[in-house]
Amino acid sequence: MLVNISEIKVKNRIRKDLGDLEPLKDSLRRYGLLNPITLDAKNRLIAGERRLQAAKEIGWTNINAVIINNLTPVTKLELELEENNQRKEFTDAELLEGYKRLEKLRNPGFFRKIFNAFIEFFKWIIRAIKRLFK
Repeated sequence: MLVNISEIKVKNRIRKDLGDLEPLKDSLRRYGLLNPITLDAKNRLIAGERRLQAAKEIGWTNINAVIINNLTPVTKLELELEENNQRKEFTDAELLEGYKRLEKLRNPGFFRKIFNAFIEFFKWIIRAIKRLFK
């Protein structure tokens, strides 16, 4: 799917150092985008920050993206870690931060579990109300 780059949201990424983007920009100019970036349903970036940034820097306004729906925060972070670990390696600090965040998402504390339960309960109520008024 072709997505307007200005509509893509880049939130709280693990990678801090995108590295030298010149070779990637040259590749985009020469061959185009070989692998689409990955977004969630709200156009939040899951994978492909280096490709997205390189595309911006060479003046692209649109980019091909795969949209994946219904991802949990754990799966999103796992995808980011896997994608980037197979490309430019994370720094030790980035990798440590990523795994700390993943551990928190996989094993939320007591209060986070209660908060998540409340959220799910209210979502259920909203869905039930919407079904009543269809």
